[in-house]
Amino acid sequence: MLKGLIEFIARALVDNPDAVKVAEVEGEQTSVIELKVAKEDLGKVIGKQGRTARAMRTLLSAASTKARKRAVLEILE
Repeated sequence: MLKGLIEFIARALVDNPDAVKVAEVEGEQTSVIELKVAKEDLGKVIGKQGRTARAMRTLLSAASTKARKRAVLEILE
């Protein structure tokens, strides 16, 4: 569910949606969602002063609270 949410948002933001890769690393209490996009789309995902990335993390936090888990978004280069 959380992985799908991040993938949906990222694909909507970028010019090259086929290059979007999302991986989920599950821990006991925390899930790490790793987002990888094409190099030219990295700026679109991060946004001005990190606003887009912060908004994605806020949405992920809200969704993970509902799922009673803790999730962290890592944007990989």
